[in-house]
Amino acid sequence: MQFRKILFTGLPLIAALAAPVSYAAIIDLTIDGSDAIFLAGRTDLTIPDADQPWAGPDDHLIRHGGATPEEIKESLPPEIAVTAGDIIRALDPAVGGISFFNGVGDPYYGPGGNGPTGSSLTSLGGISGYIGPQGALAGVFLSDAIPVSGAPATLDFSPGGWGIDFLTITPELGQIFYIGDGKTASDIFQTFIAPAGATRLVLGIPDGFGFNGPPGAYDDNDGSYRIRLGINEIPTKVPEPGNLALLLIGLASMWLGRKRSHSQ
Repeated sequence: MQFRKILFTGLPLIAALAAPVSYAAIIDLTIDGSDAIFLAGRTDLTIPDADQPWAGPDDHLIRHGGATPEEIKESLPPEIAVTAGDIIRALDPAVGGISFFNGVGDPYYGPGGNGPTGSSLTSLGGISGYIGPQGALAGVFLSDAIPVSGAPATLDFSPGGWGIDFLTITPELGQIFYIGDGKTASDIFQTFIAPAGATRLVLGIPDGFGFNGPPGAYDDNDGSYRIRLGINEIPTKVPEPGNLALLLIGLASMWLGRKRSHSQ
């Protein structure tokens, strides 16, 4: 009877290990310097050619007053499909570099941006502002709706706010959040959880003149960041038959140990 009791005690563990896994995916993304995070989901806007100004007063990005050496045209940032509760992590640290200044080439900032702070950008349409490292890789969760209004509060990723070494974050829809290289200073991969109503995750770059004020100044950004993301890639997977056998052997060993202790 002792073995039966131990076996039944272990059944929940066996069931948990054998439970089906949530939808999982591995996705490689390239985020160009022109991928404006503030244009996330804005399929309603027409992006003018690089040598033309944005037409206001509707939502628009600020550009240089004259031609830049790069003449970069802003682009809609890449997005991936998610559902509420999905757990997103970098599977490899983000790499690459983007130059945010007139003239092709150095200096380049990495995905973590320039320093722990230095950027404070205002919202655009339904996308929040951004406070944190200059030019860092950032993300925003969206529903299927076009985010034209109702921007949520701006999250603060400066040292006085969230900082950049947080372990887990569940931002609201439309709230820009810091991704950087996807890991903490202790090399722990950070967790980004899709909020209620989320159907997509968009990755892009927060930029503006001097990295402050209204978003813009993308027309001289060259370079790109690259990241490999995992969606629900870390949760316990269905164990191999050999692992189940080891579990049962362990349970049997527990039973034998208890039997010997009772016989002494």
